[in-house]
Amino acid sequence: MNLFQEKLTIVANHFNNKEYSLGYRKFIDCILDSNDLSMYKACIELTDWKETTSPSEEEIHTRLTTILEKLATLNVNSKEHKILINASNISKNYGAKKFNLQNVSITVKAGEIWGLVGENGNGKTTLLRILAQELSHNNGEISYAQDTENVSDYERRTQLVYIPQRTPKWFGPLKDNLKYAASSYGIKGEENELFVNMMIIRFGLWNYRNLNWDELSSGYKMRFELARTFLRKPKILLLDEPLANLDVLAQQLILEDLRNMSLSLSNPIGIILSSQQLFEVEKISDKILFLKKGIPTHLSDANEKVDDTCVMELDIDCTRPELEAALAHLAIDKIDYNGGIYLLTIKDEKGFNKILKALLEKEFNMKYIRNISHSTKRLFV
Repeated sequence: MNLFQEKLTIVANHFNNKEYSLGYRKFIDCILDSNDLSMYKACIELTDWKETTSPSEEEIHTRLTTILEKLATLNVNSKEHKILINASNISKNYGAKKFNLQNVSITVKAGEIWGLVGENGNGKTTLLRILAQELSHNNGEISYAQDTENVSDYERRTQLVYIPQRTPKWFGPLKDNLKYAASSYGIKGEENELFVNMMIIRFGLWNYRNLNWDELSSGYKMRFELARTFLRKPKILLLDEPLANLDVLAQQLILEDLRNMSLSLSNPIGIILSSQQLFEVEKISDKILFLKKGIPTHLSDANEKVDDTCVMELDIDCTRPELEAALAHLAIDKIDYNGGIYLLTIKDEKGFNKILKALLEKEFNMKYIRNISHSTKRLFV
């Protein structure tokens, strides 16, 4: 079974388990992987029917299954996950006693997501702008996959996309803007209409396609930017704080969209995104780069454990003496308190379970507990 058939099986399983929202998004990804205009038409017709007639789940399932059976007859092969960016010892100097980005190295492959984290003012935006070729660097080397391919400068810039935290305002209906953008990238005629509608569907904009910029929430404005970006069929996507000003649900959906789109069979892309939402970003990232004062102090696989030390956050209804007494039999190295959350450190890889057991035995009311031993958040505290 090839990767495309595996993706179709996953979609079918979601539908069989009545996970229609997740299954439908992955179903659309399979349609896009096919690059088949007849499949685009079937998906668009299905979406319009679904949104305008309010059919039952059984009716939707029946029509989806018919399209899945047609998709299964197509021959869709996956593209190689080659290196897209190779940056070595990148530095940017702003002068003595000013901020400097120092010796950052990063290699990004197609289908891979890098999470770029760190406190504000520590170089995340500077690094993204350098990689996007919007800002020069003083030292180091950057090579792109396109450097060895016979592509024009226009194609090179089209395939390298940087989306800043504050996106510009646009005028006129959403769909008209997307159709204009697609035509700018050489997508004409029927393909323009179909591909634009597919991007509108993929990013959950179908019921908003005729609205203007000021009629959309921050979340849907970001979805518009992503739809416009993916019309370009990018190779590299650089995102600066894409989750800022979004609610929790919108954050999760956009991150899930990015993860799934990065693993496209027809156009796998490399993504680097900066964010303050550590836990959410770590869930979808293959690699994490932590910047502190412009220096890459930690560069690793996501969720990599540095040592056997366990670090956990705790919000609990008890006094500090009561907490210390409950944990007295454990070799706790450090207990810090910031006025709301305790931070516990113990040199024991099973420390989390031991601490949790001790607290449960005392029947304290625990409001929040989290093991951050594998999270870059431990580098902030």
